[in-house]
Amino acid sequence: QLRLVESGGGEVQPGGSLRLSCAVSGFDMKDFSIAWFHQAPGQEREGIACATHRDGRTYFADSVKGRFSISRDDANSMVYLQMDNLQPGDSGVYYCAGDSRYPREEKHALGRLYEFTYWGQGTQVTVSS
Repeated sequence: QLRLVESGGGEVQPGGSLRLSCAVSGFDMKDFSIAWFHQAPGQEREGIACATHRDGRTYFADSVKGRFSISRDDANSMVYLQMDNLQPGDSGVYYCAGDSRYPREEKHALGRLYEFTYWGQGTQVTVSS
């Protein structure tokens, strides 16, 4: 079973930055696409970024394009989400998730067509002045 553990959440002022980390274990991470999901209070969980396996393509939701970046370090089984220019709407719980299916399109990569198989427990981000 793939195990994912998020860290790096916290409280930050608007315009600030945070870097979330996702530690992956259980299987070789190079065989899994890893995505980040955001769940704002009272809202459904939304896929915001994905780094695919095989070719390392990246996908981003429109809400975070130009502000967030995703990177994966397969050698150390880590995935990172760099979040810049954070806004109050970015507050919520952030989850990383893994799936062995290769996402051919954005809707696959951001979990809009099928649910990712493996999930972490999430880390809280609060953006507030």
